[in-house]
Amino acid sequence: MGLDTLTPSSLSDVRTAVRTAVVRRVRVPLPTRVARAATLVGGLALAGSTFLAWTWTPAFPGNLTVTGYPGGLQVLTLILGAAVAVFALASYGVRGLGWLVPAGATAALRRLALGAVAVTWFTVMAIAVELDGLANLEPGGVVAAVAAVVPLVGAWALPDDAREPGPARELPDAVEILVIAAVLALGLLVFTYGIGTSYGQLFGGFLIAVGFGCAALARAGLARRLTALTARHRSVTTAAAFLAAAAFPFTQSDDRYATVAANILVFATVALGLNVVVGLAGLLDLGYVAFLGVGAYTAALVSGSPASSIHGFQLPFWAAALAGAAAAMLFGVIIGAPTLRLHGDYLAIVTLGFGEIFRITVNNLDGVSGPDVTGGPNGIPNIPDLDILGFDFGAEHVVFGVTLGRFANYYLLLLVVTAIVVLVFRRVGDSRIGRGWVAIREDETAARAMGINTFKLKLMAFALGAALAGLAGTVQAHITYTVVPEQYLFAGPVPPNSAFLLAAVVLGGMGSITGPLLGAALLYLIPAKLEFLQEGQLLAFGVALILLMRFRPEGLVRDRGHEAEFHTEPNVDAKAGV
Repeated sequence: MGLDTLTPSSLSDVRTAVRTAVVRRVRVPLPTRVARAATLVGGLALAGSTFLAWTWTPAFPGNLTVTGYPGGLQVLTLILGAAVAVFALASYGVRGLGWLVPAGATAALRRLALGAVAVTWFTVMAIAVELDGLANLEPGGVVAAVAAVVPLVGAWALPDDAREPGPARELPDAVEILVIAAVLALGLLVFTYGIGTSYGQLFGGFLIAVGFGCAALARAGLARRLTALTARHRSVTTAAAFLAAAAFPFTQSDDRYATVAANILVFATVALGLNVVVGLAGLLDLGYVAFLGVGAYTAALVSGSPASSIHGFQLPFWAAALAGAAAAMLFGVIIGAPTLRLHGDYLAIVTLGFGEIFRITVNNLDGVSGPDVTGGPNGIPNIPDLDILGFDFGAEHVVFGVTLGRFANYYLLLLVVTAIVVLVFRRVGDSRIGRGWVAIREDETAARAMGINTFKLKLMAFALGAALAGLAGTVQAHITYTVVPEQYLFAGPVPPNSAFLLAAVVLGGMGSITGPLLGAALLYLIPAKLEFLQEGQLLAFGVALILLMRFRPEGLVRDRGHEAEFHTEPNVDAKAGV
C-alpha cells in the first residue's frame, strides 16, 4: 500500500498496531498464572510493608518510625497496595468484583502498580534527601521499595484484556442515587484529605496517588459507568455535589482550611466565567482578571468602607453584588465592542493590554496622579464584613454543634455564588446562544455562512463572562478586607491572575463545568502545598502541564466536542491495552 492510498482509518489502524507492538515488546515474559499471582502477592506485601518502620528518626514528616500502624505517606502506599490486590482478585474473576473492571483489569492494574511504585519510591527518595542518605532507611523501607516492583512486573506480564464495557445492569433509582451519594462522599473525603495535608511531601504523594488512581478507574471502565449513572440523574447529582461541598466546613475543627477552600472557590468561580469566553466561544482572553478587579473595586466603593471615595454610602450586599456584576459587564462591552472583530493572537494581545491598563489606571487614581477614586497603590482598605438578614459573616456561629468561623461563613456564601454561576453556565451552554458559541469556536467562517451573527454572540460571551467574574469579585472584596491593584496581575506567584485562570480552564477541560473547578483547585493548592520545592515549583508545574498536554490534551475532564477534536480514534489506547 503506497503513501498516497493511506486513509484516516488505515492510519488509525497503523497507529493501533504500532502501540500494540510497543506494549508487547516491553511485556515481561512470565506465564499468565505466575504474573497474576505475583501481582496479587506483591500488592499484599506492599500493603503489609506499611506496618513496618521505614526510617529510624521522626525528623522526617509523618513519623514513619512506628511499627504496627502506618503514618504519613505510608497510608497512601497502603491504599494503593490494597487497590492492586483487589483489582488482581478481580482479574481472577472473583464473584462480586467484576463490576470494578467492565473494560478489563490489566490496564487498570498497570496504572495502579505504576502509582504504587511512584508513591513508594517518592517516599524513599524524600527520606534520602531530607535525612541526607539512604542509610536512614529501616528494613521496612527497603521491603516496601522492593515489594512495590513486584506487582508492576506482574501487571506488565499479564495479557491484554481490554474490551468494550457492556451496559450495566439496571438498578432501582434509589440504589443508583445511593451509589452517587457514596461516590460524592468519597470525593469529599479525598478533597478533605488533600487540603488538610500538613507538609509538601505528603501532598506530592497524594497527587501521585490520586492521578494514577483516577487513570486506573478510567482504564477499568468504571469511570464511564459512573458518568452514565450521573447523566441519568443529572439534577440529583448536581444537588448532591453542592450538598457535599457544603458539608466541608463541618468536617473541620478550625478555620484554617476553610480559608484555603474559600480562596479556591473565588478562583474556581472566576475560572468558570472565563470558560464561557474561552471554552464555549473560543475567544482567547489574557486580561480576564481585570473583570474580577472591576467587581471587587465596585463593591469596595459602595459597601461602606471608611476609605471609600464615596464614604457614608452603603448598599446592601445584593445591590452591591448586582452593581459589581453590572460594572464588569459594562467594561466587557466597552472592551469587546471595538476589539472582537480581531481574531486569535491579535485579540489576545488586546485583552492583555486591557488587563494592564486596568491595573495601571486604578494604581493612578490616588488623588495625585489622577482623581481620588481607588486609593492608588494603597487600595481601599477596611471593607466591612457582610451582614445579611442579621447574619454577621465576620463572627463565629454554632451550626449543628459545629463552630463556623469567618472564612467558613464566606465559603458557604461563595458556594451559593458558584451554584448561580454553574446554573447560568449550564442553561446558557444548552441554549441556542450556547450552541452558537460552540459553532463559532469550531469554525467562525462556517458559522457566519450559516447566518449566525458572530459579532453579537461573541460580544454576549464577553459580557456574560465579565459579569460572572464581577459577581465573584464582590465577595472577594469582603473576604480580603482590602482591594489593591497588585491583586490583579497578568501573572504572579499567587492566583487568581489571568495566566493561572487560563491555565485552570485548559488544565481542567475547556467547555466543561467540573473541569475549571477541578483545575482551579489544583492550581491553587499546588503552589501552596509544594513549598518544599522552592524555586523548582514552576519547573515541576511546567513539566506537569507538558505531560498533560501530551497525554490528555483535552484536559482532566473531557468535553465531548474537544474529545472529538483531539482524538479522531478515542479507543486507540484501549485497543492497544495501555
